[in-house]
Amino acid sequence: MNSSDTTMISVSKLTFDLENPRLAEHDVRELSSETDIVQVLWDEMDVHELVLSIAASGFFQHEPLIVMQRTDANVVIEGNRRLAAVKVLLDPTLIGDSAKDIPPISKANKKQLRSLPTITGSRKEAWRYIGFKHVNGPAKWSSYAKSQYIAKIHREFGIELEEIAKQIGDTHRTVQRLFRGMMVIEQAEEMSVFDREDRWNRRFASSHLYTGLGYTGISTFIGLRPESEEDEEPVPPEKKEALRELFLWLYGSKREETRPIIQSQNPDLRHLDAVVANREAVAALRDRGDLAYAFEVSRPSSNVFEESLLSAKRNLEKARGLLSVGYDDSPQLLRIAEEVSRLADDLWTEMDLSRERRKARRRKRRGTRSG
Repeated sequence: MNSSDTTMISVSKLTFDLENPRLAEHDVRELSSETDIVQVLWDEMDVHELVLSIAASGFFQHEPLIVMQRTDANVVIEGNRRLAAVKVLLDPTLIGDSAKDIPPISKANKKQLRSLPTITGSRKEAWRYIGFKHVNGPAKWSSYAKSQYIAKIHREFGIELEEIAKQIGDTHRTVQRLFRGMMVIEQAEEMSVFDREDRWNRRFASSHLYTGLGYTGISTFIGLRPESEEDEEPVPPEKKEALRELFLWLYGSKREETRPIIQSQNPDLRHLDAVVANREAVAALRDRGDLAYAFEVSRPSSNVFEESLLSAKRNLEKARGLLSVGYDDSPQLLRIAEEVSRLADDLWTEMDLSRERRKARRRKRRGTRSG
């Protein structure tokens, strides 16, 4: 593949690549037409900014699309977003109601966009360039797209993960983790405990899984083997049920009408990590499906007590600061303050007694040892 061997090809003869990692998070079976593909790229992958750039400055001729020629099509294996942007400028109706956001361009500029510069190449020839640009370069893919691409290069072309890491400018460990994450997803699907198309949310938040696999509680819960083993079945068969539960908690299920309990990585994923490391908390999560409740069960009582006490102090200080402007002489509020005062007195008394009892037990033990 030589960048100097540029050929102009009509946009009408260029087709999108359904194996493009950018489309990997979507069900390609639903992308039955060019309009469907353009709409996904527009909605999910910031094609709008490229449309504005190309409308203002034209297509950058020195960065040709990479095309894999087949007998029936010219498949763009690098440059799908740019191709989508050009197609939208030529035919704004491809994006329906969003067409109103497309800037008009002159007939002369439209004529120039009807053919684009291309280089012919195969996936094997182009993987280094594409990988560097999108895995750790200026046009990064999502975690899932990265991991799918790494797995594809490793398995189809026999390239070692260490070599892939060198070529794309990333660390070997990062590449190993992305590969392992892809293997866990594929293994879960092979075990029939997960179906990407059955997830509750439209977007596949794969980074939840990749991040969670790096946590001790979650990795222990599913018996995950180290990423250094580069195993295509990183979860032991006997952990099948645990793997099913993990994916259900992460992504939910439309068939089971179950929403995911993970709404965001911070703090939900850390909370789940703490829960699955505690048997009682796991039982609570299974019973109630409530991550917040299960997390409280997982926490040491001493931590919960201290935080509750500090929270009460902060709230009382806040109420006291607002007394002059917030208290309207309400008898009900006065009774609440009286109850708070009584609770505080009772708490202090019980804490003081508890401390004295512990001191007495320690004195007794010291006396027994010395005797």
